Amino acid sequence: MPLLKGIVTMLSRNKKLKIAGAIGTLVLVAAAVGCNGFFVDPVLTSMTVGPTATINENGTVQESAVGTYNDGSQKSLSNVTWSSDTPDVASIAASGLVTGISPGTSTITGASGTVSGTATITVALQNVTSIKVSPNTATIPTNGGTKSFTAQAQVAGGAPVDVTATATWTASDTSGNPATDVTLTQGVTPETVTTTSSATVGETITLTASYLSGTGVTYTSTATLTVTQ
Repeated sequence: MPLLKGIVTMLSRNKKLKIAGAIGTLVLVAAAVGCNGFFVDPVLTSMTVGPTATINENGTVQESAVGTYNDGSQKSLSNVTWSSDTPDVASIAASGLVTGISPGTSTITGASGTVSGTATITVALQNVTSIKVSPNTATIPTNGGTKSFTAQAQVAGGAPVDVTATATWTASDTSGNPATDVTLTQGVTPETVTTTSSATVGETITLTASYLSGTGVTYTSTATLTVTQ
């Protein structure tokens, strides 16, 4: 009888150990499912592409992409499809290497599936000697009046090149402070100046175009606007 009792006790203990082991396994599986969803890969939700840069004609810059996932993690992306909206301005290879073709601005897009990001590449002229804003004097009506301007770059040994869209435009009052009674467009041709309701008849505004050449020199030119009724 003692032997039989011992066998029963041992079987009971083994059964308890198996049950405990099964419960432990279930707990571990539940924890894995709850934390990782059966280890499903995180989903790409957004992409940052860069750099945004200014390069010379025939110059290059390497683009890269960083992805952000739905679990908050980030990592560099290698399987990216690259494209340029104006390949005659800046072309891009499958590796993400951008080459400047001609002066202008190009939007570079990197895509992975349905997720994409963009960067802007400006291709600058190398042999600029000066730029000129046209017209250099003009009148502009108050309260919603508009006036259009262009900027031409003078190039050594070549014809002038329109750099209106790649120039940076600013407006200042007679004291040299930023003019708050006009608005400016940027990145388009022609450059359009529009007066606001605070513009006063008779005031003078200086419009300045600045162009960063491929040699790193910034050239400027100005025009004078007079506000009229």
